[in-house]
Amino acid sequence: MSKRRGADDKPAALTREAVLGAIAKLGGAADKRALAKALVVSPDDRKILRGILRELEGDGAVGRHGRRGFLAVGALPESGVMDVIERDGDGELLGRFRNEDGAFGPMVRIAPGRAREPGPAPGVGDRLLVRLDRDDEEPVARVVKRLGQSAHRILGVFHAIEDPRARGAGRVQPADRKAKYDIMVAGAEAGGAVDGDLVVVELSLGGRPHGPKRGLVREVVGRIDHPRAASILALHAHGIPDGFSAAEEAEATAAQKPTLSGRTDLRHLPLITIDPEDARDHDDAVFAVVDDDPKNKGGVRVWVAIADVAAYVKPGSALDKGALKRGNSTYFPDRVAPMLPESLSADLCSLRQGEDRACMAVELVFNADGTKTRHQFVRGLMKSAAKLSYAQAQAAFDDRPDDQCKPLMDQIIKPLWAAYQIAKKGRDRRAPLELSSTEHRIVFGPDGRVAGVRKRQTLEANKLIEEFMIQANVAAAEELEKRRTPLVYRIHEPPSETKIAQLQEFLETVNLRWAKGNVVDPARFNRILEMAAETEHADVVNEVILRTQSQAVYHPANVGHFGLNLAKYAHFTSPIRRYADVIVHRALIRALKLGEDGLSDGEAGQLEATAEHISMCERRSMAAEREANDRYIASYLADRIGHEFNGRISGVTRFGLFVKLDETNADGLVPVSSLGAERFVHDEAAHALVGTSSGVRHQLGQRVRVALQEATPINGGLVFELLSAPLAPAPGWRKSLGAFTAPRPKSRRPDLRSAGKKGPRGKRKK
Repeated sequence: MSKRRGADDKPAALTREAVLGAIAKLGGAADKRALAKALVVSPDDRKILRGILRELEGDGAVGRHGRRGFLAVGALPESGVMDVIERDGDGELLGRFRNEDGAFGPMVRIAPGRAREPGPAPGVGDRLLVRLDRDDEEPVARVVKRLGQSAHRILGVFHAIEDPRARGAGRVQPADRKAKYDIMVAGAEAGGAVDGDLVVVELSLGGRPHGPKRGLVREVVGRIDHPRAASILALHAHGIPDGFSAAEEAEATAAQKPTLSGRTDLRHLPLITIDPEDARDHDDAVFAVVDDDPKNKGGVRVWVAIADVAAYVKPGSALDKGALKRGNSTYFPDRVAPMLPESLSADLCSLRQGEDRACMAVELVFNADGTKTRHQFVRGLMKSAAKLSYAQAQAAFDDRPDDQCKPLMDQIIKPLWAAYQIAKKGRDRRAPLELSSTEHRIVFGPDGRVAGVRKRQTLEANKLIEEFMIQANVAAAEELEKRRTPLVYRIHEPPSETKIAQLQEFLETVNLRWAKGNVVDPARFNRILEMAAETEHADVVNEVILRTQSQAVYHPANVGHFGLNLAKYAHFTSPIRRYADVIVHRALIRALKLGEDGLSDGEAGQLEATAEHISMCERRSMAAEREANDRYIASYLADRIGHEFNGRISGVTRFGLFVKLDETNADGLVPVSSLGAERFVHDEAAHALVGTSSGVRHQLGQRVRVALQEATPINGGLVFELLSAPLAPAPGWRKSLGAFTAPRPKSRRPDLRSAGKKGPRGKRKK
């Protein structure tokens, strides 16, 4: 029998400060169970505790410690050994402390020490002795000494040394654009690599402290002159699994076409698929009719049918393990690394026109105001009546149907469009975040090489499918919550207080106000975007609001979806390409007793770990897709050195400006050293580089013209020369730059590296 809580045993107020205080009292590190006990958190409040921990982790206030623990930044050591793990979006090095048990604590920004070491700057893969500087708002690890490299592998292109005396030796040019050095490889350690091979090279440990870095080739993964080199590089650089095991292929090949057994027959419904023209698979199909219920006058019924992947990917099978390992499909401009073998993803699971397919379907009922009033899930057998592209569907919606669409107009296309107009009323009332963005599509020629880059249109047909998919996802989350069945939510937390404060500071620089104390919701951001829309600051405000948002992730605890302005949301509509959707399908099968292949107790108990893994897989794929695009565009622009382009400043850092080109959407760097003789400093609040003498500025979102100076296809790097004049000084710019121009106060702490040799300021002692 559990003990009753006493009158003086009330739970502590669950705030960020209380959680940080509890971690500190527990020695600076604690797991969720210990924190719940220390804060006297009831089972009902543990969801709140998990949400606070996620927010603290997202803000960098705590980091992971072991498998389940959290470490407060304040508990980090004053000095210690740190591995350089990665670079952030601004090119800053990030690292984690390590001890005999491995890496621990949050990622910490790394900055040079006050007494610089000779030789190249540290890079990813280096191991450093650092001292933690807590004078800044966030802790910064300052380099004391380089200790060599961690066991680090680098992907790059092998360039053979032409001298015959070299005997197969060469150098490897890293694919990482941030790398500042090539790696020398002796002939005996080249692993048979020849000039132009894409290779994985491992740095040699214990080498000479100065001079070129040395390594040995561990694997040859392709050729740099291959048309698909960019996607091959991205796959290997991010460790994305490519291809399938023999066991996976065997299970996929053995899969049988679906029958009506245990299913609802939906083949009488003329469901259609609407996808991009280059779609490789078809997850979803839709159909709509006017609701004939007299109690729902003016309402509509919409059917959304989704491929029943769970029927083929059984828990614990080789296909299941492989799909979980990949987490999702990864889409490159020229190929796809699918989550499932092609015989499933492009055939048996794909809702192909005129063929019987297994599906999970939901009927959504909307009233005349666009409010979803009820829904019903079934496990069915369907047959797609047509496969349309977004462009085809849009032309039909605009009463310009082609020959394929003409017979579909009255029964399918017009009712679908009418249903969207009704559902759109509910969407407009919900007021999700309305950020603008432009997508581009890389076009390849017959030889497989880049022939051009085109803007991807966003049509009302796209929005129709998006809205019906969102409503189906909401229905899945609601159904599973109602039936108390575990699931993985798609969550998007509101911006942190820190980011809101930074946004408020920025908006003041463009004469917009963010009043303190008001509720933070998407509608408020939309009002700011509307006020900025007719001004010269529209692009920069859109960009800064985008950066203010947190990243959406998967998690078994629900906190809602801020950007969509939804209280409950799960991913149900893309199981061919996302493992999260497979989990939700299995949960529905379990909850609604639709078969024996539902979510198992073992899977339900691992949902937090699974959600964390598939969130990581999603970030990994996004990074790989972005890098492949950059490399393809760099190869396309390589013969246009000296050409001029229009664009806008898409990023501002202390080392330069990133400019996004209008024509290709490519990002390139304008180094700060190329901006002229005047010294420019980074004003973080204004998102600008500001001249310390004149106050002229280069600001985020600013329209500019640039000339291409360098294009490096191996790493996707572009370097520009800025041709446009800077903006005029902002009012009060001297005051805002006071911190940059004031003399640096003397350090109270001696430099550990020079102790006994030099004084605190680096002067040799007499």
